[in-house]
Parts: sequence; structure tokens; C-alpha cells
Amino acid sequence: MNQEELKILLTKIYNKNLSPDDAIKQLQNLPYENLEFAKIDHHRELRNGLPEVIYSQGKSIPQLKKIIKSLQKADSNILATKLSAEKYKALKPFLPKKAQYNENGQTLVIKKDTPIEGKGLIAIITAGTSDIPIAEEAAVTASLLGSKVETIFDVGVAGLHRLLDNIEQIKKARVLIVVAGMEGALASVVGGLMAQPIIAVPTSIGYGASFGGIAALLTMLNSCATGISVVNIDNGFGAGCIAHRINLLGEKN
Repeated sequence: MNQEELKILLTKIYNKNLSPDDAIKQLQNLPYENLEFAKIDHHRELRNGLPEVIYSQGKSIPQLKKIIKSLQKADSNILATKLSAEKYKALKPFLPKKAQYNENGQTLVIKKDTPIEGKGLIAIITAGTSDIPIAEEAAVTASLLGSKVETIFDVGVAGLHRLLDNIEQIKKARVLIVVAGMEGALASVVGGLMAQPIIAVPTSIGYGASFGGIAALLTMLNSCATGISVVNIDNGFGAGCIAHRINLLGEKN
């Protein structure tokens, strides 16, 4: 339940279109529902604007089914991240037809019937094609939360002219997400060229000395370009969340 839905509920009670008992039934799972193995935080979107999201790694199919069912019962938009194709295949018969699976980004989305109107603009830029799955996770996350998203893929520092060809498009965005593996230099380059806040996402893509993304992470953390923040390795979801929050500040202004 979000603030708008709570306002509608309270208005119905005020106008005597809804009884207190019926209102209690709608609110009975606040602040959370205890499933023993998980406590589903239905109150989160009301508190901070971002709903409970399912991190799928390490969860069994029965656990995922029960969590999805709980969120559906609460009439929430549902996002599951890091959901493998194998797990999706096992879940698919249980899911509604409107469920959308992004195999590249390993995300599952089940939207409420209320359409989501994208606000502002977040540009998501990748250094290479191999970084696209993490960028897709960020894009799906930010879009579901309510931001307009555009993607620009494969414009890394090995061919800097590719980035420069897209500068005018990048300038239109309110927030930038830069996704890069290997040495992770693209975030610094974009940070030196653009004025927007930048969320840098190191990926685990690279050869041995990249140490599964640690090299890119350290490069981004040590960037001399200003206005860059860094999330954890392969954390497209986290980047999508913070970019959306920054994007909404522009709407308020």
C-alpha cells in the first residue's frame, strides 16, 4: 500500500463509503505478513516510496510462490530480481499471464492494472555488450518504480567516439547510470563530461585481474571526476532505485 492508496481508503471511510471493519481487513497485513521463512514488508512503500522487492537467489520455488502470492494479495506491483531462467520456467505455470520476464536482466515483473506513467528521464549507459544484463536490471527497476528510462549500450572507452556520438541524448537525462566491467573507466569519463548526478555500477565482467568486478569497483570509488556515487558489484537494482529517487526530486522542483 502506498500513500495515494491510503488516502483513497481514508476518504472512503470519511465519506461513509467504507466501514471501519472493511478498512481493517484491507490493512490487516500492515506492517508485514509473517510467512515464517520471510516477513513480507507491505508497509515499505508507504514509509519510503519503494515497495518490497524479491531477491530470488537462494530462495526455493515454493518460497518464491508464497512470497509472490502474499504481494499479489496486497495488490502490490511485484519485482523479482536475479531470477534465473530455470527458476522462471518452474514458476511460469503459477504466474498470471501479464507477468513479464526479462531473461537478460533476470527480472520478473507483475504490474497492477493501474498504468505507470514514466516521469523525468534516466539514461543508462553501458561500456560493453556484456554489461547489458545489469543495465537491464536497472532499467526494469526504475521503470516499474515510475521513471522514464532510455538505454545507450556499448559505448566504452575502447571506442570513445561512440560515447561522443550520443552526448546530446545523454544531456537530456536528469540522472545517469553508468554500467561497466573490466577496468570500469567509463564512469570517470562520463563524470568528466556531464553535469548530472551519476550512479556508477561495476560489473563482474572481465579477465582474471578484474577479480570478478573488484577492479572496476575500485576504479569507480577512486574516480577523480565529481558527482559520481558507486553501488555494489552487479547491483543494477540498487542503481535503479537511487536513480529513481533522484529523478523524482526533479519532478518536485
